[in-house]
Amino acid sequence: MREGKYEHSDQGGGVATAITFLLIGLGAGTLIGLLCAPKSGKSLRKDLRRRYEDVRENLEDWADDVKDAAQGAVDRGSELADEVRERVSPLIRDIRR
Repeated sequence: MREGKYEHSDQGGGVATAITFLLIGLGAGTLIGLLCAPKSGKSLRKDLRRRYEDVRENLEDWADDVKDAAQGAVDRGSELADEVRERVSPLIRDIRR
């Protein structure tokens, strides 16, 4: 067993875990609220379907945004790698001579 002061892990998983649990809690709370609301079954199913489709669209939009951001980062990384390669190539040729 370790003794001493607590050392925070820099793995960054805490934020992702917190967001995941927040989204799960929000979804569960929304579902419970809808189930407890005084509506007919048909109206409730219609509302659930509409909200499900809204959430699905939002998640698809978010996934597209993340995909675009990741692609932009890859493109910028490739450009940076090409620039570094161009600057280092003359030095490598001079060293090999």
